[in-house]
Amino acid sequence: MAYMQKYLIKDIRIINEGKIFSSDVLIQNERIEKIAPKIDEPAREINGHGKFLFPGCIDDQVHFREPGLTHKATIATESKAAVAGGVTTFMEMPNTIPNVLTIDLLEDKYAIASKTSLANYSFYMGVSNTNAEEALKVNQKKNEVCGIKIFLGSSTGNMLVDNPPTLDHLFRESEVLIATHCEDENIIRKNLERFRQAGREPSAADHPVIRDEEACYQSSLYAIQIAKKYGTRLHILHISTEKELQLFTNMMPLKEKKITAEVCVHHLHFTSDDYNKLGYLIKCNPAIKAPHHKEALWKALLDNRLDIIATDHAPHLKEEKQPPYEKAHAGLPLIQHPLLLMLYYYKQGRIRLETIAEKMSHAVAECFQIRERGYIREGYYADLVIVDLNRTTQVTSDTILYKCGWSPFEGFVFPAAVTHTFVSGHLVYDDGTWNESHTGKRIEFLR
Repeated sequence: MAYMQKYLIKDIRIINEGKIFSSDVLIQNERIEKIAPKIDEPAREINGHGKFLFPGCIDDQVHFREPGLTHKATIATESKAAVAGGVTTFMEMPNTIPNVLTIDLLEDKYAIASKTSLANYSFYMGVSNTNAEEALKVNQKKNEVCGIKIFLGSSTGNMLVDNPPTLDHLFRESEVLIATHCEDENIIRKNLERFRQAGREPSAADHPVIRDEEACYQSSLYAIQIAKKYGTRLHILHISTEKELQLFTNMMPLKEKKITAEVCVHHLHFTSDDYNKLGYLIKCNPAIKAPHHKEALWKALLDNRLDIIATDHAPHLKEEKQPPYEKAHAGLPLIQHPLLLMLYYYKQGRIRLETIAEKMSHAVAECFQIRERGYIREGYYADLVIVDLNRTTQVTSDTILYKCGWSPFEGFVFPAAVTHTFVSGHLVYDDGTWNESHTGKRIEFLR
């Protein structure tokens, strides 16, 4: 390991495991060496007075587009945007080109990340209707791979899996977490066909009509039924509807749940009312829906039916987000601002700081059984974010780090700022200054 500087964060308010308290934090050799009210050791000091220390955010669902779609994004560009926003670890999806349908292709992505990612990383194994045996080889790597990703509804990359015997085999035999994109393809096709029969070209605002609540509910129900049949560890991604929420429980601790669910920041923020202004820029799968769904998602997040906050960061070029409906790509670039968005809602009185740390760090670590990350604990990796709630951050074209060059938040002023981001003990981002001398690490799992 190359030499890594020793850091001492002085007099900062730590947000961790349901508590907020003032302390010093010593960082050495990639890890949190010591947490105490007063530490006096030779180290580079960072004045934390008046600021807050969060565990680094862990985003369990991103699309960084490498390999094969690097005109949109690369692991290097998007991991840098992540770090600027306080995301220190990401888990990336298999719908790149080629689709990640073999162990060799999976390891190719790890090799790219080891050379170029500023954040820590893991990658999902992909599934098709015909590669179940290959996909299940990740059972031999269950401490090294975040999980298997199954598209039960079509989205970018055309990796739809709709063969019941294949699904049955995967759910029965998988020893790792299965993450699903749940939308019923038959319902979607029928809804779209109604527009065609009426001779009307759908608009962006019709997206939640075509990919409606019932399409989400029926697919999520189907996945849960298979998972319960075999006792599979199932994680359903980007819940977007009120009806789906009846499928999840808050009657047991997170560590005991076999079936968990994620909500994404865009479904907590935008509603169908925003199509009038943003149009296809907020087209995504599953769709952003009517305001009552947003309110239901917030309620379920805060009462622990929804376990994790993520982004589903999915960049496309702006010219790829133009009509007609069926050609406008689905997905939003979001990973630079999820923590700031939640801090906006903290200032609105909607969520506590402790809950932000829980849903964006602790709970992700628990859901995926991540080794020694997700908490501010002595001996854990120093994945840490310093936030100043007395500053603001305006999203402008000059500050957007995504390769695609745009954000649905452009022009928005967040009432907070990320000032420092540590990744595995390395200070990558220092209030606008970058130190890219170290890359992130492949995360490990305790399974």
